[in-house]
Amino acid sequence: TRYRDFFMTIDDDRISSEQRRFAATIEFGMRCGLALLVPGFMAYVFGWVPAAVPLESLSQYWGLPVAEFRQLTGAPEGWSWLAHLGKGDTLPLIGIVVLCATALFAFIGLIIACLVRRDWPYAVIAALQVMVLVLAASGLLTAH
Repeated sequence: TRYRDFFMTIDDDRISSEQRRFAATIEFGMRCGLALLVPGFMAYVFGWVPAAVPLESLSQYWGLPVAEFRQLTGAPEGWSWLAHLGKGDTLPLIGIVVLCATALFAFIGLIIACLVRRDWPYAVIAALQVMVLVLAASGLLTAH
């Protein structure tokens, strides 16, 4: 069939060990991220954990510019959300961070595998991708 190559399985002989490891890391991170995201969101929606912005009043802030939203709600900026992990509306961010960091960990594993194989060009490419991901997550490129 013409879609045969698109739907390869992890046991396919054409898939390298690095590709298998990369895919396994992505799958593991996805499962962990969802396992944290879903209960965190449920804790917010069902009010199991007090929120900085209660769900019932959230709609009054939806149309506001970010600066005004932050001023009225006391919402954190940048990585300062980490100090608010006890709040129900911040709790789901843990799962989102795990989902976002999954690619980073997969690329780090790829770098190690490439270095062991002495595959310098691919190691450099993967390292550059890690640097881009870290730079993006750092917030250094934000416009104010």
